[in-house]
Amino acid sequence: MQIMEFIINQILREPALFLGIIAALGLIIQRKPFSEIASGTFKTIIGVVILTQGTNILVNSILPLSEAFNVFYQIPADTKLNPIGADKFLSTYGSQVGLAMLLAFLINVLVARFTPLKNIFLTGHMLFWFPFIFTAVAVESGMTGTGIVVFATLFTAIYIIVAPALIKPFVRKVIGDDSFTLGHPTIGLSLLSGWLGKVFGNKNKSTEDLKFPKQIDFLREITITSSLVMFLVYLGMGLLIGMDQAKEVFGQDKSLVTFALMQGVLFGAGLTILLQGVRMMLAEIIPAFKGISDKIIPNAVPALDCPIIFPFAPNAVIIGFLVSMVTSTITLFIVGATGLFAYAIVPLTITCFFEIGTAAVIGNGTGGLRGAIIGSSVAGVVMILLVGFSIPFLQGTVSDWIIVFGGNDLSLWAIISGFFGQLFS
Repeated sequence: MQIMEFIINQILREPALFLGIIAALGLIIQRKPFSEIASGTFKTIIGVVILTQGTNILVNSILPLSEAFNVFYQIPADTKLNPIGADKFLSTYGSQVGLAMLLAFLINVLVARFTPLKNIFLTGHMLFWFPFIFTAVAVESGMTGTGIVVFATLFTAIYIIVAPALIKPFVRKVIGDDSFTLGHPTIGLSLLSGWLGKVFGNKNKSTEDLKFPKQIDFLREITITSSLVMFLVYLGMGLLIGMDQAKEVFGQDKSLVTFALMQGVLFGAGLTILLQGVRMMLAEIIPAFKGISDKIIPNAVPALDCPIIFPFAPNAVIIGFLVSMVTSTITLFIVGATGLFAYAIVPLTITCFFEIGTAAVIGNGTGGLRGAIIGSSVAGVVMILLVGFSIPFLQGTVSDWIIVFGGNDLSLWAIISGFFGQLFS
């Protein structure tokens, strides 16, 4: 048990170490010199750390917007939920979550070795959060003991095997080959966006072909564009909620213009760091993974975190974020006015950027600029509905967590597994 807990908590839950070990294993299998093995391993680990730090900066640059939206929508602090909370849930059921995570990953490896489904799910933190959700669903359904582990293991294994395989053809349209697929809860929204782009889009005009007049050609640089966009978003939200409330919400002594400008620059810096980490990691993990593909699991394909696809259409990421913020805002107003849910739904700015930003890249791959806009527009609506309909399946356990990080496959599969859980119970 101590060995298993070490593997789960110290390796699988640490994306940098997990992928570093995968890179080292692939290079060792290829019988590379020690110098290349050490270099490839450390560069992979450093690339993932850079990516993670970039992600953290992006999240920190976005989070104040959520509170501003809460004030703008007049969402009460009491969301009419009464969960035990994610921390307390993990302290009680953490061992079941960890065991389901390890067993599901082993099933994934075996399936990749002996069946045509060749993807290996390598997004370590998501390998943890899916069994976390499925364990909560099992508890809500009245399961106990071994039943919880079996339920969470089966649904985690199904997801990490099937979902990356479904999105792989759409990823191929973006990157031009099968060197990797996605292993992230964006997959459902990305499939929707990819299908809408294919049906309604125009692949001849990409988001990356946007023309700028010579005087503002600097806007082709995604770091500058994203910084200016976030500056305007913060400035607009501050004016909408009023200067006094903006100062209280943002908690700054600076003027609104200065704060908005610095948050925009922070966002641009985070995106730049993230993209650099992605490029560094891709340059090492793909060649290293070839050793595993050639010798252990023929034709294996790594399923990786969603920022891995951002460099292929960075304009689409920003477009997806902005468009989904608009459509999800409209949806929140409609949901609030109709009383569709008996609890408050908060704005999901993080999901808009990462999950729907990725969905926009996929929509661009199948339908160009139009596909990215249509795909992210619809995804913004679906995101709100997913988080709302998934809360009842987690209401007494981790609904506080899903209301912040849901609206994606974590919500979708909470609903799917919840129906099965009610049958089993």
